[in-house]
Amino acid sequence: MDLFVLREFVVVLAASIAILYISNKIHLPSVIGLLLTGVLIGPGGLSLVKHFTTIDAMAEIGVVMLLFTIGLDFAPERIKRIQRHFWIGGSVQVCLTTMACVALLIGVFSMPFRQSLFYGFLVALSSTAVVLTLLGQRGELDAPHGRIALGILIFQDIAIVPMLALVPVLASTGSASAGAIALRFTLSLAIIGGVFAVARYLMPHILHRIVQTRIREVFLITTLFICLGMSFLTSSLGLSLALGAFLAGVLLADSDYSHQVVSDILPFKDVFNSLFFISVGMLLDIGAVWRLGMVVLALVGSVVVIKLIVVTALVLSFGYGSRIALFAGLSLAQIGEFSFVLARVGRMHGLLSNDLFQAFIASSILTIMATPLLIQIAPVLAEGWERLFGFRRAMPESHSKAGRQIEGHVIIAGYGLNGRNLAYVLKEAGIPYIILEVNPVTVRTASAQDEPIIYGDVASATILQEACIQKAKGIVFAISDPMMTLRGVRMSRALNPDLFVIVRTRYAADVDDFLAVEAMDVIPEEFETSIEIFTRVLERYHIPRNIIDAQVKILRSECYGLMRGSTSTVRPVADRISDLLASGTAETYFVGRGTWPVGRTLGALNLRGCTGATVIAVVRGDASITSPGADFQIQEQDTLLLVASHRDIDRAFRYLDGGTENDPSCR
Repeated sequence: MDLFVLREFVVVLAASIAILYISNKIHLPSVIGLLLTGVLIGPGGLSLVKHFTTIDAMAEIGVVMLLFTIGLDFAPERIKRIQRHFWIGGSVQVCLTTMACVALLIGVFSMPFRQSLFYGFLVALSSTAVVLTLLGQRGELDAPHGRIALGILIFQDIAIVPMLALVPVLASTGSASAGAIALRFTLSLAIIGGVFAVARYLMPHILHRIVQTRIREVFLITTLFICLGMSFLTSSLGLSLALGAFLAGVLLADSDYSHQVVSDILPFKDVFNSLFFISVGMLLDIGAVWRLGMVVLALVGSVVVIKLIVVTALVLSFGYGSRIALFAGLSLAQIGEFSFVLARVGRMHGLLSNDLFQAFIASSILTIMATPLLIQIAPVLAEGWERLFGFRRAMPESHSKAGRQIEGHVIIAGYGLNGRNLAYVLKEAGIPYIILEVNPVTVRTASAQDEPIIYGDVASATILQEACIQKAKGIVFAISDPMMTLRGVRMSRALNPDLFVIVRTRYAADVDDFLAVEAMDVIPEEFETSIEIFTRVLERYHIPRNIIDAQVKILRSECYGLMRGSTSTVRPVADRISDLLASGTAETYFVGRGTWPVGRTLGALNLRGCTGATVIAVVRGDASITSPGADFQIQEQDTLLLVASHRDIDRAFRYLDGGTENDPSCR
């Protein structure tokens, strides 16, 4: 390798490490750090890298890898979970954003249709890498606006394929008629279909033979060959490299080996993708951007406003409230990484002049850098919007009547899996409840099943009052939106200070925040999973159940302080377990049908002699028999009230479950 090329490559790696480290410290997505790296070291910055031909070639491979992994993710099961947001939300967002840009460019700047359509494609795409990273850091991927954003982003990632196929016809001389576009698109589909059909027939046989060798290196090389080979094939047929990579990913996604493919290819993808973003930053000419400053600012403002209006209106049309619509709109109000791919192809075909290309790159980087700030201020803007306009989506009147005549009930915020399970248990126990939900589809489905459900935001005082919160006994937050939950807890406490509040959260980091707003019980899924794991491990080592329960009780009573690394614990946990085990307690034991104690007297059982536990009362039906004698005979469905230490209670339960077989000392 030429030492000059090696030197520049070392500079790229060193600068990337430094800037990514700083980006991580200030909580910026890595994509922004990589773009800034390219701007800093490129010809338009410090000129540490002047000739980046090698980097550019690697970036092309990065684009191929990016489309390949998108194809691997294109699984029917994944799309099915968000199909409404994917098919309807994604297609409408791409079409409306493109049409809005075309209308603006033709009407105001008299730009030709083919160029306007191409620029519309550029603006329609948002950044999957940035948005999903930011929402993941905030724990909002499962929130309503997170699911909406995910569906639209995946559709955009797929939409890049036909967009790339249309670039050559849009760049052709003469007018790009609808017929020419349709013909090009039809030919592209025919070629894609032919390649796909042949590959789909041959691929399983090839992979099966390769896997039978049990040589990992052969499997990895075959995967790379399929990815790059399909790219080369589609490029030879007049289509794009990226299109072939996407088709290869889709083909492998259907195979039994897709998970191993993802595992093997991920390191290559991350490296080449990083080089792609760095190369995009290197393309930026700061001098040209300074000269086109007003144009760049106008582009940034136009992109943010157009995408915000389109996405917000789209989400409102789905029946969601203004807060969720605004969150989704601000999350997607940037230009994405695939727009860079499209812009590079368009520049090669003459659809972008150098000045326009520089203005586009600069505005794209600025919109991506503004995304963390837009997402951060979204709650403030949403509250201001609701106060200013008093806007709230209305649902059918039958839904709003759910809580008018009820008291002593439980309010369930969120009707996902946890909310539905809680509602089922409360219904079986005869405890009244009201459900609050912001997903209009879920509301209509639950209402059709006669569930007492109200459409609305749990952080809204109006909605909580409709749910009769002043008369409620408790509220359970079963939603995956930390910011909404915090606001909801504060509002619930303000309206009913005596309310018991239970919060479910996915992340341990949120526990202190919820406790600070006086949530009585916070249940972090991370820690509950840990508790379930160590419980099952200890059971395998035959640790008595009461000792395990004591450990769990201590952890929960301290709000998981030990697991969170809290230093507030004064005494060691082992000391408090010993105290619990030594102290007395009362427990009940239900005598089931056909069990061992049925028909025996208390004297025959010799429970105290064998286990140390004493029966101080028996509940039979509606009657309570206190201090039963030795001749008292136990019957089916009796409930025994036992008094003993924790250790002896544990022995008593084992003894009652299986008689002398479980306690050799009584044989």
